[in-house]
Amino acid sequence: MTVRDASAEELLLRPDAGSAGGWRATLGRWRGRWWFRLIAWVALVAGLGVLALWLLIGRDLPSVDALRTYEPPLPTNVRDIAGEPIHSYARERRVELAFDEYPDLLVKAYLAAEDRTFFEHGGVDYPGIVAALITNLRSDGRPVGASTITQQVAKNLLLTNEVSYVRKAREALLAYRIEDTLTKQQILELYLNQIFLGRNAYGVEAAADAYFGKPLSELTLPQFAYLAILPKGPSNYDPVRNHDRALARRNWVLGEMRRNDFITEAQYREAVATPLVTFQRGARPPLPSGGYFIEEVRRELLERFGQDSKDGPHSVYAGGLWVRTSLDPALQEYAAQAMRDGLIRFERGRGWSGPIATVDFAGDDWRGPFAATNIALTYQDWRAAVVVARDAGAATIGFTDGRTATLARSDAAMPVRGRGGAAFDALKPGDVIAVAPAGGGFALRSVPRVSGGMVVEQPATGRVLAMQGGFDSRIQAFNRATQAMRQPGSTIKPVVYTAALEAGLTPASIIVDGPFCVDQGAGLGVKCFRNFGNARSAGPRTLRWGIEQSRNQMTVRLAAQTGMDRVTQVMKTLGVGEYPRYLSFALGAGETTVMRMVNAYAILANQGRALRPTLIDYVQDRRGRVIWPENWRPCARCNADDWDGGPMPRPRTRARQLVDPVSAYQMVHVMEGVIERGTATTLRDLKRPIMGKTGTSNGPRDVWFIGGTPQMIAGLYLGYDSPANLGGYAQGGTIAAPIFKAFAQKAYAGLPVLPFRAPAGTRISRVDRASGRPVTGSWPATGDPKPAVIWEAFKPESEPLRTARRTERAARPVEKAAETPAARARDSDFLQREGGIY
Repeated sequence: MTVRDASAEELLLRPDAGSAGGWRATLGRWRGRWWFRLIAWVALVAGLGVLALWLLIGRDLPSVDALRTYEPPLPTNVRDIAGEPIHSYARERRVELAFDEYPDLLVKAYLAAEDRTFFEHGGVDYPGIVAALITNLRSDGRPVGASTITQQVAKNLLLTNEVSYVRKAREALLAYRIEDTLTKQQILELYLNQIFLGRNAYGVEAAADAYFGKPLSELTLPQFAYLAILPKGPSNYDPVRNHDRALARRNWVLGEMRRNDFITEAQYREAVATPLVTFQRGARPPLPSGGYFIEEVRRELLERFGQDSKDGPHSVYAGGLWVRTSLDPALQEYAAQAMRDGLIRFERGRGWSGPIATVDFAGDDWRGPFAATNIALTYQDWRAAVVVARDAGAATIGFTDGRTATLARSDAAMPVRGRGGAAFDALKPGDVIAVAPAGGGFALRSVPRVSGGMVVEQPATGRVLAMQGGFDSRIQAFNRATQAMRQPGSTIKPVVYTAALEAGLTPASIIVDGPFCVDQGAGLGVKCFRNFGNARSAGPRTLRWGIEQSRNQMTVRLAAQTGMDRVTQVMKTLGVGEYPRYLSFALGAGETTVMRMVNAYAILANQGRALRPTLIDYVQDRRGRVIWPENWRPCARCNADDWDGGPMPRPRTRARQLVDPVSAYQMVHVMEGVIERGTATTLRDLKRPIMGKTGTSNGPRDVWFIGGTPQMIAGLYLGYDSPANLGGYAQGGTIAAPIFKAFAQKAYAGLPVLPFRAPAGTRISRVDRASGRPVTGSWPATGDPKPAVIWEAFKPESEPLRTARRTERAARPVEKAAETPAARARDSDFLQREGGIY
């Protein structure tokens, strides 16, 4: 039987035809066929294409999972003591909303303008891409896109703004991933919160405020339509520069909404007929005068939380913080007005102080350079202006809103300070000046060269209620309330006398007001201290009298007896500063700030308990969780609508005792005498218990007043930034105290009249005001500021003992009766009848 070779066809039909050898033979024959080579080349090219596509597009694509937890940069919002918004720190104005908070008509306006098939496609609009591709092939300009809202989210949040087909491909790929990760509503929420719409507004809520001055919920259909045209280019549709173009585009969006049955025909016709009127920048009313306070809060937040998102999730310009401050807008306004009025009053008649600043501009292009200075004025009706041109009879001035006005020669006739000649002749184009309305035009005003700072603090808590660091924060950024180091003059004396009280002296102790000299050693000779104004020595006087009359010789003698080491330690303890142990520092030679001095007085008013001046009550993150202070706890029942009959909630006091409470009260009680009969009697007609102390530094270069009531302590100084003589007549009692008075007359209006409360253990006794000796037969005269007998505060066992000579007792039987227990109670009875001394 003959055996023949099997054909290839038979091998393919055999069960073992699937062996490796059989397949190799088959593939070998197929390789020579044209169709096989074509398939192989197509597969190779496709594989290389996929690899290239991955290398160019897919590799290093950001993860869309980050969008699930994405938090857009949000500004930090600042609120006042009552929780009302007063400012925001923002590089991007944005208010984040949830999808359910967006009005339905707004969403439909954006769908009509940007992506009408948004709820139908899977992330990419293929017909739109084809149309855009044809348009781009016909044009050699900037390529147009067909980006869906999902693609715009991918570009805005995950990609760059690079203009290329590669970026568009990456965008499309990311859009598919986003659609798989998020719902349509979540994508729209991201888009409407993130999109830039001009005027530094990011997101539609911020844009509603920027363009219409209202929240999104109060806008109308045509206003929604206008916001929907802005993603294509806010500057292209500026409502002022390109009004007609913006109006046409808005009406196009309304037409698209009608074509897609998003609105009715009646709605369409009414909206198209509505004029396009937007909120003009510069028309927003100015913020309350609290620029120095707000800037100080910003500094504290930057130091604690950082500036940008790279510094952490709670940064100032991206973290969306909510900051509750202790700023009282009413008190801030009173403090600012009193301080500014005082500065202007001091410099009245001294002439024009010169331009605020100078800007360079070419031709008529002055508005941009002027606006870039960010100079503005908030005092009364004053305005900042730039001199645009000047001729012999008038000057043309311009404002930040682009308007111009005339400044006549007669309205700028004041002399130039230090030079003479009319201020009008000194004006030149580019000068930034202060003007105010006068008649039919404007008149020149002079920003004072002298400056100063003022702080108002709550002594029970240390909360700073108001702060003014100069004439205007928009023209003087330096905060003199916290940054200016000045000599406090005699306002340091209560601290010196507190050290003496701590050492065992009493307000009735006798100190000699007489010449006091010290040998400075090392060939420096002898230094003799003098009273202010070279006032004559008064001889032995009470410690109280020394403070009331601000006697320098008594102060240095007292400091020497007490020991400057003890005095400087009390200065350090109260936070005034750290100084060497020289007697001159007992008269205010050491430099400090208004903030420190006010806090030191507040500690005394707080019965010697430690205080730290604070501007921020607490900070919340974007979700409302308190993140600072770290140990913050809510006050239970503090916000109850009605009293439930139970005890009022009292936060536990954990402050350290820095000074003996009775010593602190004694000093406060003594400083009440400064108001009644001392160097600040101008405040006596405020008709309430006030303690305080005036101060005048050498020169005089600075004048001070610090004082207040149990409700608030305020302090201020006035002086030149480069210390210079204020004039021989300048004193704290005649310049600084009246500024405080102007503040207090408004600040205390309506507040209850409260006395300073004496701590437990305080002994209140009648003494002779001149000698400090105890008195048994007379009572303090009510309403007399200079009574012969006064009430004085003593520590237990330190009050002077009452003594009477035998002949006096025989001649005055009434005083003998006073020795009985019933008679000895008369002091207490009198105090109760008079309302008590607390």
